Amino acid sequence: MDNCVLGWDIGGAHLKAVLVRPDGRAIHAVQRACPLWRGMDKLQQAVADVLAGLPTRVTHHAITMTGELADIFPDRPSGVAHITQNMRRWLDDADIAIYAGSQGFLAPDAVDAHADAIASANWHASAEFLARQCDAALFMDIGSTTADLIPLHSGKPAARGYSDAERMRTEELVYTGVIRTPVMAVARRLPFAGEWQQLAAEHFATMADVYRLTGELSEEYDMGDTADGQGKSARESARRLARMTGRDFRDAELEQWRQFARAARSRQVWMLQSAAERQLSLHVFPDNAPIIAAGAGIFLARELARVMNRPFIEAAQWIEGDAAVTQWANVCLPAHAVAWLRGRELA
Repeated sequence: MDNCVLGWDIGGAHLKAVLVRPDGRAIHAVQRACPLWRGMDKLQQAVADVLAGLPTRVTHHAITMTGELADIFPDRPSGVAHITQNMRRWLDDADIAIYAGSQGFLAPDAVDAHADAIASANWHASAEFLARQCDAALFMDIGSTTADLIPLHSGKPAARGYSDAERMRTEELVYTGVIRTPVMAVARRLPFAGEWQQLAAEHFATMADVYRLTGELSEEYDMGDTADGQGKSARESARRLARMTGRDFRDAELEQWRQFARAARSRQVWMLQSAAERQLSLHVFPDNAPIIAAGAGIFLARELARVMNRPFIEAAQWIEGDAAVTQWANVCLPAHAVAWLRGRELA
């Protein structure tokens, strides 16, 4: 097992890791809550937890990141450098490769000169992995905070943007997710009791509250803090949504709050559908070109495929391993992708 590669995706809210054997089979996948904006000690503890749970010794590590955006860093290059330096120390100078998108893997010593290529390149790793499996598709990774929508064309990632700023402009990166996104970022008003209800511009509720009420958010993926620091029951989620309308939970039946949640869901689906249609307009895609989906919000991608009359494929179809591992590797796709890509280099 000495040639296994452990792929790391270091985000601002979660740490994801997938262990891949030399034959490409994923044998371990895990996600840990990691609120990096609260300090590097959160990342250190999450890394220690991942290492403690590994089923075998690991000497090769492949790293991608988005955590450089955390506001504990003055700018992105500083974040890339700081994260790399600490990972190098915590991994005890093992064989470490840093993913730099189209530039491939770099040694940690080369990070300072290539910070712009390294910053938030995790989407590129996933797209590169999937483009080697499927010639034409629209790849969607809908996570806790953001959604990536990347065309795969002629067996290659066909994104127009690379940096976060470029990708936000082209809507290849949409800042909306199924857990941490505030409800106020999805809609300014929603129907309630037969009227249009303006929503409070306050961080009273998140989309996790919405998807707990619709029953679509898996508890094991629901690692984010609630807006008020309280529990995650249906009643508590509805109470937070009620605050968005200036009401209390007791002002309506639970089923009415569920309907309110479904209305918020429809607005988020519309945001993502608009971005998806924009990406599909870039190239001539055959009718059978699928939507390939990953992330905690895969249920929304399934809905979009239905609405847009496209075949739907989970990225896990191309991840080798036991079902429980591939399920988590699908949620942690960038971590799997960098491990798989690095493993091909080492073979």
